[in-house]
Amino acid sequence: MFSIPIFPLPTVVLFPNVFLPLHIFEPRYRQMVAESLAGDRIIGMVLLKPGHEDDYEGAPPVYATGCSGLITHAEQLADGKYNLVLRGLEKFTIQSEEAPTAGRLYRSAVIAALDDSMRDGERDELRRERQRLQQLLTPLFHNTLSRYLPEAMPDEDLINALAQYLEFEPVEKLALLERHGALARCRSMVELLEIKAMTPGTGNRESGTVH
Repeated sequence: MFSIPIFPLPTVVLFPNVFLPLHIFEPRYRQMVAESLAGDRIIGMVLLKPGHEDDYEGAPPVYATGCSGLITHAEQLADGKYNLVLRGLEKFTIQSEEAPTAGRLYRSAVIAALDDSMRDGERDELRRERQRLQQLLTPLFHNTLSRYLPEAMPDEDLINALAQYLEFEPVEKLALLERHGALARCRSMVELLEIKAMTPGTGNRESGTVH
């Protein structure tokens, strides 16, 4: 277990080995970024629970499962704001949130890493499930899916990228993150897409997320 700054957002779920662009403008998170850049460049992305609007400036409740991210690119703007790119590192669960300290504006928590690795014998099955998932998605992308997610992309990375960038509801993305490993995550996405395909007026498409 170790301590990590946490960045709660209402709509963003980060997945391992997936990149996430962020625009940082609140003073507390500008401080978080500055201190992270001076240290190990790692922050934890967590999802806010419903009702956070009533205490957004404070410390509204967050879901326990999140994903740490490494700042791979940082641009500080003239007004002190930042444009960042995070790369997801590993899943974690919050053990406890740390009490505020003098001068620290952002939230920090003690976390424990969660294993998300593939189990023995799952890779062949994941390849088959990936093909099934791509068949469901191809019509939604008007046969341009390969342009966004090339066939050469490793199975685990493709599954995580789709889980992060497809327009699922935030709690659906969190449920996908909570699944153990890429195979279970892929199966859950197939189920979600099949349900949405049977529901009139719903669909899915890519979504670039910037905050």
